[in-house]
Amino acid sequence: MSTTEKKIFERFGKLSSFPPPDRWDDWEELDAKAWPRQVKKNYRLIPTVCFNCEAACGLLAYIDKDTGNIRKLEGHPLHPASRGRNCAKGPATIGQVTNPDRVLYPMRRKGERGGGQWERVSWNEVLDDLGGRIRKAIQENRKDEVVYHVGRPGEDMFTERVLSAWGVDGHNSHTNVCSSGARTGYMFWMGMDRPAPDYTDARFILMLSAHLESGHYFNPNAQRIIEAKQKGTKICVIDTRLSNTASRADYWMSPWPGTETALLLAIANYLIQNDLFNAEYVRKWVNWDELLADRAYLDFLHETGYLDRMPSGSSFKDFVQFLKDVYRSYTFEWAEAETGVKAQMLEDVAKEVARAGSAFSSNIWRNAAAGHRGGWMIARALFFINVLMGAVGKPGSMLPNSWVKFVPGPFNEPHQNVRYWNENHFPKEFPLANFEMGFCLPDILQDNGKRLEVYFTRVLNPVWTFPNGFAWIDMLSDESKVGIHAALTPTWSETAQYADYVLPMGLATERHDLHSYETHAAQWIGFRQPVLRVAKEQAGEKIEFTYQANPGEVWEENEFWIELSWRIDPDGSMGIRKYFESPYRPGSKITIEEYYRWIFENSVPGLPEAAAKEGLSPMEYMRRYGTFQITTDVFSLNEKPVPEEVLKEATIVAPADHNHLIANENKEVAAAEEAGVSRKPGVWAQKPPKKINFRPYPGPFKNEQGDVRVGIVVDGKPVEGFPTPSGKLEFFSTTLKDWNWKEYAIPIYPRNQEERKKMPHVISHVHPESIDRNNSEFILLPTFRLPTLIHTRTNGAKWLYEISHANPIWLSPVDAKKLGVTTGDLVKLSTEVGYFVDKVWVTEGIRPGVIACSHHLGRWRLHEDQGSDRWNSSVVRLQKDGTKWRMKQVHGPTPFKSDDPDSERIWWTEGGVHQNLIFPAHPDPISGMMCWHQKVRALKASADDQYGDVQVDTQKAHEVYHDWLKLTRPAPGPGGMRRPYWMMRPLKPHPDYYKMPTE
Repeated sequence: MSTTEKKIFERFGKLSSFPPPDRWDDWEELDAKAWPRQVKKNYRLIPTVCFNCEAACGLLAYIDKDTGNIRKLEGHPLHPASRGRNCAKGPATIGQVTNPDRVLYPMRRKGERGGGQWERVSWNEVLDDLGGRIRKAIQENRKDEVVYHVGRPGEDMFTERVLSAWGVDGHNSHTNVCSSGARTGYMFWMGMDRPAPDYTDARFILMLSAHLESGHYFNPNAQRIIEAKQKGTKICVIDTRLSNTASRADYWMSPWPGTETALLLAIANYLIQNDLFNAEYVRKWVNWDELLADRAYLDFLHETGYLDRMPSGSSFKDFVQFLKDVYRSYTFEWAEAETGVKAQMLEDVAKEVARAGSAFSSNIWRNAAAGHRGGWMIARALFFINVLMGAVGKPGSMLPNSWVKFVPGPFNEPHQNVRYWNENHFPKEFPLANFEMGFCLPDILQDNGKRLEVYFTRVLNPVWTFPNGFAWIDMLSDESKVGIHAALTPTWSETAQYADYVLPMGLATERHDLHSYETHAAQWIGFRQPVLRVAKEQAGEKIEFTYQANPGEVWEENEFWIELSWRIDPDGSMGIRKYFESPYRPGSKITIEEYYRWIFENSVPGLPEAAAKEGLSPMEYMRRYGTFQITTDVFSLNEKPVPEEVLKEATIVAPADHNHLIANENKEVAAAEEAGVSRKPGVWAQKPPKKINFRPYPGPFKNEQGDVRVGIVVDGKPVEGFPTPSGKLEFFSTTLKDWNWKEYAIPIYPRNQEERKKMPHVISHVHPESIDRNNSEFILLPTFRLPTLIHTRTNGAKWLYEISHANPIWLSPVDAKKLGVTTGDLVKLSTEVGYFVDKVWVTEGIRPGVIACSHHLGRWRLHEDQGSDRWNSSVVRLQKDGTKWRMKQVHGPTPFKSDDPDSERIWWTEGGVHQNLIFPAHPDPISGMMCWHQKVRALKASADDQYGDVQVDTQKAHEVYHDWLKLTRPAPGPGGMRRPYWMMRPLKPHPDYYKMPTE
């Protein structure tokens, strides 16, 4: 233990915040529930990682040595991100572990799908059935019929590696209902697609959305935001809704939803016109020279009226003048008229940004970027401000996520085994989609006349989470569309009701996973582990499979995939099995312990040395501490010199004169010219350095000779640069221009109605001009979550549902008066395809003209005894007439008898309303993001309407999907490509399959 840790963890007998690590094997404390009697409890403490959101905060499991059961879960003090502090979802894990409604054994459907009849089967039966089906599909070249559809959080690289070993382009995800809008905006700037704000040292923080209570990594982020505020850092929150975060801010902006780009560009314009930006940073790190060299693009801007005069030269001074010319009309007054935010507040915030300099931190994740057509441009406009201030990669600024994320490599890698392209996941209409078009799968399969043989949903609940859930029920109920559906899930869910197998997978205390997330300015890994298995093994008991130590036969995916891969290729003839053989025992099946042992011994820098200091093996170290911090050297990585050993074998093309080749000792200019070496600026190597960090990363970038770019030249120095086509931050996205979206190649927003008609793709589909306020039309904001709840993963957390169990419609007093309703009254909200009925909450926390409803409640089940947890779900009846579906609530949550006495204490009667059912698929034509915000008509409910009523026409929803398809500009792109190869993709096929087949 370090000196600092010894100061923190005082010896037992004195007041301390946490049990000291050297007492974790034998910890004694008084049982609080026995008070006033002093009853001592003896525990073994084993660290793990929370499973209830993406932050991967640390937990300590208290295992009662007398009973062998988990008694409670508390914070892990050595975890570098959460630092021992957890939100309510972490300790609530114990309620999920002991939830009487858990599925504890693998179950197989009897009767029709959705009929509620199940039988218990063995894991061997499941593996044999699924393995045989997958093997046959692969052998018959029906590889696109094997699909793994993942929610979160999955371990980076593990399942992608499994699918690559199978040779299956079968990875599908939920990301395009979650975050791909913001990801796309960041990706076009810096290649990397997520922000990692360094709130700790920020002087000013600008956030879009409620990051204190419900942001992507909200617990670790919230700690650091509040610590910064306590040190004097000022905060601005842009959120139409008055969230808890907005209530703690120094500035709260409540714009019309979807107009956020306008106010952000107005702030950027203020910095530009007043020369308050970091000109030296922009000169060095922005691809302005590419912009000025593209005369055709400048002509286009001139013709469209965005550029009054053409640049007279190609110097940086000319670029600064270009910025002033292009953004001059984005004034605060114009932005006030567009957004509804006062010009004075915009100016005040712009001055705060200027004062902060490079210590300006910002963040957007879901919020507006997930709500609107063109939402990705909101993220692009936000990052523009960071770039102007040089607030990228500096202390107190916004760090690219890949700089603070570490993914260790496995013992072998099935490199580019996938040799086909799955059109069901990346259809030609969406060549720039940041992730798979997973939420459109029913529409895509219907249009393509395709089916799935084996469909895995992994901690994913598309019937409830995705738009147009009734279309998902149609698809999952049709055995001609889905041969076998296996729901890998820790809880019952609306989707699991329609599965063929419900396979119980572990919670935070019941599984292995490695995680590394963008929580703060450091690289770290967290090791989730099955604590009861670890405790039994430490006591000398031999465990072959994790399910033998877990409650019932709850398993874990990672061990399941190893076993399934051997069933698919039992004799190794398919070339699959070799990727699941032990590196320690050649030819034998790898164990889960060996898989992680090899990683910890070989792939985590500094871990073997740290373990040796304590007399432990790397595996023992991670079992004991559950986390390891790799480095805090995460700033300005773009400026790091290219290593000398790489330069010795590299070719350098200077950017100042593309016609001049700088040769090193080993390569003469003449010889290079004669060989036709590419003149693309950059540092090029035939063999790039060995990969250590397997984080998601763009590229590789190659020249005509197949050399890989390992750096760029900035002011004569070979440095690493950014993973973009230019190697710099791309104000001018050549990717957007080359792929037929040139009008959006720079951060831009239409300034008037005429321009909105010409540039519809970055104007929200619920722009205020499209809303008829006189006809009771509103903008529905459905993309916020309640702080205690995260999708399917918190099902079963009884105390969280006691806190939050209803999702009323937020309505301003002004609008409530117009509709003639008060708090508690029923309102009927109608979209273009259906309606739902919900109660009203009248509040000043939402602006007039906008209504809001949380998307994290409204759980339901078809049967009294199973289908979704009884703590929080309503029993419903479904009716179908052609393509029209109706849902009626029979009753809400009610007390029930179980082994948990709390189940008879349920006092609430509402479970919320499932609003996502009435949303058709709205795929953004560029990012692929589901555009969640809706234009709705709100009316006071009639006498025939009941709370929770839902009606939807799925045929109309399919027609709406086709209306959105008309906005796309399909592949092929340059060179006949389906998609730019440099862009990230969870599972990349072989480069040859990026080209679309010719006629």
